[in-house]
Amino acid sequence: MARLHEYQGKALLAERGLSIPPGRPAKTADDAARIAGELGGRVVLKVQAWVTGRKALGGVKFADSPEEAATHAAALLGMQFGNFPVEEVLVEACLDIAHELFVSLTIDDASRSPMLLLDCAGGSGIEDRAESVARLPIGVTTGIDRAAVLAVLEASDIPRDAHERLADAIETIVRTATEIEARALEVNPLVVLSDGTVCAADCRVTIDDYAVFRHPELGIEIARELDHPATALERVAYRLEQEDHRGTFYFAQLPTEGWESTRGLIGFHGAGGGGSMMSMDAVTNEGYTLANFCDTSGNPSAAKVYRAARVILAQQGLSGYFGSGSGVASQEQFHSAYGLAKAFNELGMTLPAVVRLGGNAEDRAVEILEDACRDLPGAVEGYRKDDTPAFCASRFTTLMEAAAERSSGDLARQVPDWVGGDAEAFPIEGGHVWIDVDHCNAELTAKMAEWSSGILKDGGEGVPVLACDEETAARSDSEFIACEIECLRAGTPVLFVDLPIDGIDDAMEGC
Repeated sequence: MARLHEYQGKALLAERGLSIPPGRPAKTADDAARIAGELGGRVVLKVQAWVTGRKALGGVKFADSPEEAATHAAALLGMQFGNFPVEEVLVEACLDIAHELFVSLTIDDASRSPMLLLDCAGGSGIEDRAESVARLPIGVTTGIDRAAVLAVLEASDIPRDAHERLADAIETIVRTATEIEARALEVNPLVVLSDGTVCAADCRVTIDDYAVFRHPELGIEIARELDHPATALERVAYRLEQEDHRGTFYFAQLPTEGWESTRGLIGFHGAGGGGSMMSMDAVTNEGYTLANFCDTSGNPSAAKVYRAARVILAQQGLSGYFGSGSGVASQEQFHSAYGLAKAFNELGMTLPAVVRLGGNAEDRAVEILEDACRDLPGAVEGYRKDDTPAFCASRFTTLMEAAAERSSGDLARQVPDWVGGDAEAFPIEGGHVWIDVDHCNAELTAKMAEWSSGILKDGGEGVPVLACDEETAARSDSEFIACEIECLRAGTPVLFVDLPIDGIDDAMEGC
């Protein structure tokens, strides 16, 4: 799930008319002092981190002066909650609270509909009071049942004159969640102040991953719930996924502390959730540390698998590459083989690689991968669904033990020297196709027409040209990758698909 910080969620509520405490986030101690001075009086400082129980963890402090606020901010900004460093603290005026409520919109998976959770005793410890929380269904088109909300309030000790204002606030919370397509929006506590004002004193929001693209106003950089701030490579991978919806591409970097005491740091490339988990277990059981989790499934294009392999190999310090998925995938495995073969050859792969290509056309896929990579410095082996993850991991160890010590930091993208010269070029989505026409002939061009699934044809005198319109060609990156690898296998590398990945070089420097 994509999450928002407290101050971001509150801003959304304020835009729709619900009161929030005066204040704003601070990134430095000086900022905190300045904000506290502007607010005047007692303030509260709260770390902006995706954790529960911040106060118990020391993430909430009170200050009676700007100087005290600066001191607390300096300490809070240096805190670490799990893998999340605290980069901002929310500085707000303290409130004179008379009553607290717990309000949460969530999606009830059993009923497949939104649900309002309401408790008239909000604040910390709500998890221990589950029996007191009212569960009120929310109509997808009609919203909350206001009468049901008022009935819950009637049964509480909250003064009657605040009930209508609270119901209005709850309607605003539900409307906000609906408009931004939140998977959950929790206000704990929603408070009634001594002067009768209803105010959202806290706010937690998660947005449906699949709705993020419809809400650029939220400023969500990566619609995934990671246990750490998104790395540069994760941001690159997420952008690639959003630009190409043919299949899935999920990439997350993993904690690697202490990997030096293991057999090596490994790039992992899975296909299919359950099989990927089994394969990760198999390679870790051999004593390796996984640098990442990656999944390309759902019938991904060769171009998508190529980009995924490039991202995996952009991690520094890898000594090997292990790929293995479910083994029963319905996707055509030769697409993955072409994408992997292109990435490995383009980088001059020096690392040992074992890839289990179980599924449709697995025999063809293994043949393509091994044959296209036969001249690379690093040994590349392909396996099928009947080869268990444990067996593949054992083979991987054999290759690792036989290999000279190498690192992914030594890999460099290689582009043919004829690219950019007099070679024929035409654009495709995300890049260009280059053809060394000086080294083509009628026989080779006839084969290229076959290898490209009819995208190319002989334009005369053995010169390959497009057999389709430019729009169709622009969408045929995977067909051109297949042609590139088949040309390579035939010993006539006259076609090159140039698919640069923006930001990957900068991301590599930060790994």
